[in-house]
Amino acid sequence: MNIDDVKVLINKNDVSKRIKELAEQINKDYENKPITILCILKGSVFFTTELAKHLSPTTNLEFIEVSSYGSGTVPGDIKMLKDTRDSIAKKDVLIVEDIIDSGRTLSYLVNMLKNRKPNSLKICTLLSKPERRKVDIDVDYIGFEIPNKFVVGYGMDIDEKFRNLDYIGYIEE
Repeated sequence: MNIDDVKVLINKNDVSKRIKELAEQINKDYENKPITILCILKGSVFFTTELAKHLSPTTNLEFIEVSSYGSGTVPGDIKMLKDTRDSIAKKDVLIVEDIIDSGRTLSYLVNMLKNRKPNSLKICTLLSKPERRKVDIDVDYIGFEIPNKFVVGYGMDIDEKFRNLDYIGYIEE
């Protein structure tokens, strides 16, 4: 697999523009209240970084890593690989996800986090694939709804390749 196999789905300018729009809406909704952004590693790092640049300076960053995939794309058990460093109790938390596919991993994560008693818990995703959804998830902020394509770039990968593309690409299956 090489870069010639990747086709552009959403170009760099459209991704940047949409991230700024999402940040404006989030800032408006939170009215400069402190929020804790919960970045889901590894895929959401690029999106989280760009989004955070446009959010209120009272934003705090936390990281969590969960996995429902092995080395391929077959879903498996959901595993906690890295937990938050600080408590989220009584905080306004915004989960930042790169892509919502089946919704299973995010559903697991949301249920776990609700038990930690945050003041509020919202979800922001760069990409959503509604036709692949297996679990109902209420998403507060969606960058783009996309068709059922295997996407890479902007943090998303195939076997750890193509994460660093500054656009959203897809690979024909």
